[in-house]
Amino acid sequence: MPYNASMYEPAGVGFGEIVMAANAVQLLLATLVLVLLTLVVGLAMLTSRVREMRARRIHPQSVPTAATMAAKLEHTQAADNFRNLFETPVLFYALVAIALGLDHVPAWLSLGAWVYVGLRVLHSLIHCTYNTVYHRFAVFLLSLALLQGLWIAFVIELV
Repeated sequence: MPYNASMYEPAGVGFGEIVMAANAVQLLLATLVLVLLTLVVGLAMLTSRVREMRARRIHPQSVPTAATMAAKLEHTQAADNFRNLFETPVLFYALVAIALGLDHVPAWLSLGAWVYVGLRVLHSLIHCTYNTVYHRFAVFLLSLALLQGLWIAFVIELV
């Protein structure tokens, strides 16, 4: 019988010589969406800051620190949200890196990652638009609880 690679490789998506299982691909895609969200919020922050600084004639050197920037600018939601995207999501990125590194990506982790990313997108939309603290906080708590649950389940499954 002739060699047929598809008989011996796991079902998934190929990237050159690398074949990734479908769950790993979904986990990676969810992670890329979170990275894209961070870049979009960063661009929104930059645009908002430049627009406000020009309109109010604030010289860049007069706001050299985050504290002086926050004191002089009125529209800081995008900057606040950008900082948030480097807080608890770091734990998400660590979980993704460990799961991919160990080649242990169960379906529930991929699904949980998409839900987590969806909650982070919703949190950013609330934060950067109407910014009702109770709504934003509820979404934050859900995302944090989910992230904690993902970590706990992942560690239990490994042990």
